[in-house]
Amino acid sequence: MRAIWKGAISFGLVNIPVGLYTATRGRNEVKFHMLRDSDMSPIRYKRVAETDQKEVPWEHIVKGYEYEKGQYVVITDKDFERVNIKSNQMVDIREFVNLDEIDPMFFADPYYLAPEKGGEKAYALLRDALKESGKVGIAKVSIRTREHLAAVKPNGNTLVLELMHFPDELADTKELPVPDKVEVGKKEMTMAGSLINGMTDKWEPEKYHDEYKQALLKLIEEKVAAGGKELPVEKGARPKPTKVIDLVSVLQQSLNQAKKGGGKKEKEHAHHAKRRKAA
Repeated sequence: MRAIWKGAISFGLVNIPVGLYTATRGRNEVKFHMLRDSDMSPIRYKRVAETDQKEVPWEHIVKGYEYEKGQYVVITDKDFERVNIKSNQMVDIREFVNLDEIDPMFFADPYYLAPEKGGEKAYALLRDALKESGKVGIAKVSIRTREHLAAVKPNGNTLVLELMHFPDELADTKELPVPDKVEVGKKEMTMAGSLINGMTDKWEPEKYHDEYKQALLKLIEEKVAAGGKELPVEKGARPKPTKVIDLVSVLQQSLNQAKKGGGKKEKEHAHHAKRRKAA
């Protein structure tokens, strides 16, 4: 794995040389091509100049900032290098805070941090100290021509740099039509709590997968087999919103289903435990 950025983590007078690595894979989506319907000819997009509609090759494309309507100043790679702030080649930790104090809405994209030569001991020290304290480092870092707020977090034997949103980047929830004070009966609350407990299980991310993608690929296979002909539409029934008057009965039905599912889960866990012992 190649580092996409190399610099250092800085806190106090400590500097740890690190490399930054992508922590997520690109979404493995089903890709479609844009085609002309008459002859299935692929549609291609071109970089065309507004003034004369001529196609522009990459070597003649520059980055420009519009400082007035129709007036641009060109910014080169050397100009970006001249933007000299501490976070350019530094994960500059400004403070440490308790992780549970941060609203998860602030977190955006995770990256792995790995020590460069000579930084192993200081890296391990920061990682283990963060684990023991339950805190994360709040930092500033510049990646790909913009500065980010970020959190340095321990994850197993690795440090993770998780890019964060600045407060002004989050939409205000006051704009949403969310109910403020709604009277909820004690019975409904008790049953809802029981339902949540009945559906509670150990977090096992590997049991989740993209069902939509699987169904879409299956449909594509069927359409190829049918020579591209239209297939019959099978519409699934859309769930109706639960009426207030039905809430207790729906909760009770849900609880009964959760209890059945819970028994099945217990059998599965016991089966897996037996297999592990046998192994």
